[in-house]
Amino acid sequence: MQTPWPELDYTSWGDTLDTLHQWLQIVGKIRMRAMPWLNHSWHVSLYVSPTGFTTRSIPYQGSLFEIDFNFIEHKLIIRSTFEEERHLDLKPRTVADFYRELMQTLDDMGLDINIYPRPNELPHNTPFYENVHHGSYDADAVTNFWRAMVRITCVFQAFRGRFIGKSSPVHLFWGAFDLAVTRFSGRPAPPHPGGVPNMPLDVMQEAYSQEVSSAGFWPGSKDFPTPIFYAYCYPTPDDFSKQTVLPKEAFWSTDLGEFMLPYDVVQQAENPEAVLMDFLQSTYEAAAVTGNWSRGELDVDPSPAAEA
Repeated sequence: MQTPWPELDYTSWGDTLDTLHQWLQIVGKIRMRAMPWLNHSWHVSLYVSPTGFTTRSIPYQGSLFEIDFNFIEHKLIIRSTFEEERHLDLKPRTVADFYRELMQTLDDMGLDINIYPRPNELPHNTPFYENVHHGSYDADAVTNFWRAMVRITCVFQAFRGRFIGKSSPVHLFWGAFDLAVTRFSGRPAPPHPGGVPNMPLDVMQEAYSQEVSSAGFWPGSKDFPTPIFYAYCYPTPDDFSKQTVLPKEAFWSTDLGEFMLPYDVVQQAENPEAVLMDFLQSTYEAAAVTGNWSRGELDVDPSPAAEA
């Protein structure tokens, strides 16, 4: 049976979120290093799973391995085709300790994978092996957050099914720690100006090499301690920000150049799924209308059976 959408109070678990973010960067970089390249950096992302977050299967020298964050048992689980399954405890521990044990475990399993040992898309990029500042882990808070991510993923997946054009998976980017889904118009875009901390310009320009309408969820930070849904498009037409979007609590952020909707508005709604879908659909329509997308060739009416 479905339970109510969980409350997310950043102030009660911000230190744990910071630590988890660093751990995700380590695991994400392992996937990035071992996976074949995919357009728009899709090979780097993680995914929400029935028990936590996962890399899904990664090819390695004729075998497969995967790394799962299990937020029910609070274990990091490494599985490989030819090796015994290994577990690491998810508990209060420094980033440096987590990094050393995980990399040693991979080595013991015959997985020789070297990563760039500093975080990306964060203003401070202390090497993982030196980071003893982040070490909090509130297990209940992490499980609560994951349950929210499950509910969000379900809505994002339904939204993705309403589009027949090129669309990204519903995936978790560990750089900024956001769950996202992106639609493409099918036309090339002008070179992106970059500007993301500790992110190479050529990576940004390839990721935004085509016109996009993107939406996602971000759990907040010390500078902005509010879990938020967002939606933007690139390139951004001059009148995109002037479009009317739903629900009425959604607003345009001039600083960030995107529409935003606080998670609390969705969580406290009588029908959270419908409110979130309204936000996703109305912001996409704002992008498609102002950007002159060929909606007749791209949009799909949801199947009544699929929506039941």
